[in-house]
Amino acid sequence: MQHKSQIKNIKKMVKKSGTSFFWGMKMLPFAKRHAMYTIYAFFRHIDDIVDGDAPLQQKLELMEAWRQELDNIYDKRVPSTDIGRRIYKNCMRFKLPKQEFVKMMDSISMDLPEPLQAPSLQAFNQYCRGVAGVPGSLSLRIFGCNDEALIEELSTSLGRALQITNILRDVKEDASMNRIYIPSEMLDKAGIVSRDPEVVLVDKNLAIAREELGKVAEKDYKKAFELIKQLPKKAARPVKIIANIYKKYFDIMQNRGWEVISPKPRISKTTKLCLIIKSLLGK
Repeated sequence: MQHKSQIKNIKKMVKKSGTSFFWGMKMLPFAKRHAMYTIYAFFRHIDDIVDGDAPLQQKLELMEAWRQELDNIYDKRVPSTDIGRRIYKNCMRFKLPKQEFVKMMDSISMDLPEPLQAPSLQAFNQYCRGVAGVPGSLSLRIFGCNDEALIEELSTSLGRALQITNILRDVKEDASMNRIYIPSEMLDKAGIVSRDPEVVLVDKNLAIAREELGKVAEKDYKKAFELIKQLPKKAARPVKIIANIYKKYFDIMQNRGWEVISPKPRISKTTKLCLIIKSLLGK
């Protein structure tokens, strides 16, 4: 009874967050659905540690404790946390590789001890692979894909496209948290000298840098949609739902112009439903 209640709470958390991933998860069979809920809960928990108000030393200690918890899970010792026990119970049947969780923690830790500001393109790609590619890699395994090369290629391209969409959408919010994720090379190309997020935010050339980053996402979406065609039908459906919803957000921003940073793009429930139906029909 307690386990059912915990799963229900995770489901509520995912739905309340407004994440597009909720709609991709909702269509899955019971075991896969709750494995996804658990993975999402873990990622949100780690994200909350890094973004929270705790002192830096406490954040670093919590992240190290989670690395030890991963050792507990994979060395078949008793996990010491509630989420760790859920990962062991709900997710290990899908043979999720430990190194993917480690990549995620390494990438999100790039915002410690200082917020990430204009990383190099190489560091940017590493960041995207960890914070967005890892969820894709783990999800594809849970969905039923066994092709390692396809998993790596699709999770990298689609993950980066999704993360760039988040970055382009949240540029104002990120600046308020002293972050600017647009790669340094793209700021240089746009003629933006400052790396102060608040200064970059009001620079007249920000639209040029956002457009350059948008070109990367556009190529990644195109590649990802081609790769999705190689997935088994059942595995492809939730991936298409997530990809189509995120691509809609991207298209809204691109069509209104990269000089517009607010308000954030919105998608109505009716539009989301249409995108879900389109995905289920294989379009």
